[in-house]
Amino acid sequence: MNIKKELIGQILIKKGYLSEEDIDKALEIQKTYGQHVRIGRVLMNMGVITEEQLLDALSYQFGVEFLRELENVEVLDIGLNRELFVNNNVFPIKETEDTVYVLTNDPLQIELFSLIEDATSKSVEVILTTEENLQKAVSKVKEDIIAKEEELALDIDEEIDRLKELASEAPVIKLVNSILTKAVDFNATDIHFESLKTKMRVRFRVDGVLKTFDYIPNNLKLAVIARLKLLSGMNIAETRLAQDGRIAVRIAGKPIDIRASSLPTQYGESFVLRILFEESTSYSLDNLGFYEDHVEVIRKISRKPNGIFLTTGPTGSGKTTTLYSILSELNSDEVKIITVEDPIEYELEGINQVQVKSEIGRTFATALRNILRQDPDIIMVGEIRDLETAEMAIQASLTGHLVLSTLHTNSALASITRLLDMGVEWFLIKASVIGVMAQRLVRTVCSHCAQDSEIPDSLWKMYDFDRLIEKYKVPSISPKRGKGCKFCNYTGYRGRTVIAEVAPFDERLQKEFDRDTNFDDMNKLGYRTMREDGLLKVLEGKTTIEEVLRVT
Repeated sequence: MNIKKELIGQILIKKGYLSEEDIDKALEIQKTYGQHVRIGRVLMNMGVITEEQLLDALSYQFGVEFLRELENVEVLDIGLNRELFVNNNVFPIKETEDTVYVLTNDPLQIELFSLIEDATSKSVEVILTTEENLQKAVSKVKEDIIAKEEELALDIDEEIDRLKELASEAPVIKLVNSILTKAVDFNATDIHFESLKTKMRVRFRVDGVLKTFDYIPNNLKLAVIARLKLLSGMNIAETRLAQDGRIAVRIAGKPIDIRASSLPTQYGESFVLRILFEESTSYSLDNLGFYEDHVEVIRKISRKPNGIFLTTGPTGSGKTTTLYSILSELNSDEVKIITVEDPIEYELEGINQVQVKSEIGRTFATALRNILRQDPDIIMVGEIRDLETAEMAIQASLTGHLVLSTLHTNSALASITRLLDMGVEWFLIKASVIGVMAQRLVRTVCSHCAQDSEIPDSLWKMYDFDRLIEKYKVPSISPKRGKGCKFCNYTGYRGRTVIAEVAPFDERLQKEFDRDTNFDDMNKLGYRTMREDGLLKVLEGKTTIEEVLRVT
């Protein structure tokens, strides 16, 4: 583009489309909304100029063609996500040996034009046209986008081969695909791309702990983010707002679903990928790492015909997996189970799952209200976040439904205090809650490099291991520690297990809360705390005391 130095306002005046006074008024209005609202758009909204007049001036300013009439249009497939065209109103319509011609009404989408040039190894020539004409191009790709909206399945290996044909050099594509493949190799649950002042840091969350994997140089930072947005169906031109997306890929023959999230930060965008394996998972309380006495209590509580069973813990503590396991055991032909989740992490066969979409008003509370009209027997509410959701869950339990849900609190008993803090009446809590539990995930000692270890005397006395051994009849004491090997990436840990505390909300517990609404002493009722549960696993050599203290 041969851009002239004249301002768009000066060009519009020169062409006789408006006056100096119109420009002054528009500039005053622009101050109200900020510089990101362009002066041409302000003038159009004022009714001073038409869209054609603005595009005519932009055509002169940028030295590009302005196409007023457009009868038939074909949108080229240049190897990029076609949703990208609709989101940004940019449509490739023609190409020659060295040039791609794109149709748009905004000649300033430089980052997107650069991405097209990188993908095709051709220069981009802009053709301006009206919004009405662009809608003709939209209609050409809309049907295909809708059909593929839920199937953003991109095979990484095939994509590399295809893009190699389009571009002889594709370092960014190779880099991103390499990071995804390495994350799967390391069994990472999350990948963090973090924009720092002079570089981008890539970290993997493995077994619940973040660790730096690599650094990306600053000159590739924007390209990597653009690539991630492209894969996840986001608007790559939008850098001021947070966005969410989804990527479906196949790596080493495994189908993998990736939830993507972008967030503007001080030195660029932060991008987080949550990795979810689509392969079928068997959910069972017996396989999660709970001790048998906890499994018995959980099963006893969850087999009651009605009431609310609450499980608590921070994000990533395994609450959803525990609830899925309970639902899997309760699932049968005789009961109808409905869940409302944000997001739906895994599909459960035979269970009706509802996705929260707050942007259209489908919150936990409204979804729960609608669910009650569906004649369910068991309901799972992904999270009780507010008083309205809490009251709806209580109403459901009091009308004969079993309700499973989660809260963000530090302990099992603190969930009762949290409900009171929300504003739920105490008599309703007593009438509806049937059990509370809390859990965390601790890393387990790597079985490949585990070595016998000893617990220091000071810690042995501090945490009263003698009492635990006697009370829970620990059959053998064999604490272990991982030396570090290639199987655990030299951390000494590989895999995770659950530690928990659980209690039925029976008459004994209710009496304690009658006396003190902040009651939080599991030992007084004869139940063990999460920390004690973890210390028992230290004695068995499943984890280390440092791990237990880290999460409790």
